[in-house]
Amino acid sequence: MTRRQLIRHGAWFGAAVGLAVIGGEVLSHAAPVPTAMESRPTLRFAQISDSHIGFNGTANPDVTASFDRAIDQINNLGYRPDFVIHTGDLTHLATPAQFDQVKQMMRRLDTPHVFTVPGEHDSVDDAGQKYRAAFGAGTRGDGWYSFDIAGVHVIGLVNTLNLKKLGHLGADQLEFVEKDVASLSADTPIIVFSHIPLFAMYPQWGWGTDDATQALSYLRRFSSVTCLNGHVHQLFSKTEDNVTFYSGTTTAYPLPRPGDGSAPKPLTLPAGKLHDALGIREVSYNRGRQVLALKEETLQ
Repeated sequence: MTRRQLIRHGAWFGAAVGLAVIGGEVLSHAAPVPTAMESRPTLRFAQISDSHIGFNGTANPDVTASFDRAIDQINNLGYRPDFVIHTGDLTHLATPAQFDQVKQMMRRLDTPHVFTVPGEHDSVDDAGQKYRAAFGAGTRGDGWYSFDIAGVHVIGLVNTLNLKKLGHLGADQLEFVEKDVASLSADTPIIVFSHIPLFAMYPQWGWGTDDATQALSYLRRFSSVTCLNGHVHQLFSKTEDNVTFYSGTTTAYPLPRPGDGSAPKPLTLPAGKLHDALGIREVSYNRGRQVLALKEETLQ
């Protein structure tokens, strides 16, 4: 069995698995990893997702406390991340008070920059206007943007507006992606983050983006593309040629695996098991090597 076949057969990972993206494939940290991975990374950042501030249910009776716990965990990684990304569903009901609470909480993060994209819960009744009022400074259109850091090009996409069932980017954002990467060298590492997956993880539940293929076509010439998303509240990975997709876990509550049940409803776990299903993700990059290292951390 090849490594790629192994990925297909074992795509579900436990919440504390370390992963390395090398040449477009995924290796467990249990396998030999180049020694360059052990040197001080050029770039280090953390992913956090689906905090759902405002949720009230048995699956997690205190999402504020678990989000606070995740922030503490990022602040105690042993280094200061270059930035932190939140991949959407910051809030549960998109109220101004909930957005303000998330903003105030994330100010505790010990990092120079915090970047966000909205989830569908952040735009439930106003096409994301309240989200953009709170977090949209410096973005374009409905909240998308890009930036360069340490030789890596990072793109934040919004695929939670104009939903019919699947995620949707739209013509304006597709044009943005095409123009945004047009002048970049093909050996530039690309990181894309969005809320809904940019691959067809489980379309029956809306876990995919209907026009993602067009967006990804602009990235196919790059030798290393990593897409990070939230939304599904669980770890999942998939590799297609030069593009590797990683779904992140949540700080709020777990959802069932695709097809387990009729709909993705919050799961109530046995006592003492919730934090094993919640967590954050560390990502690092070494300049000169097309290598991203990903490490999953449960909420201890």
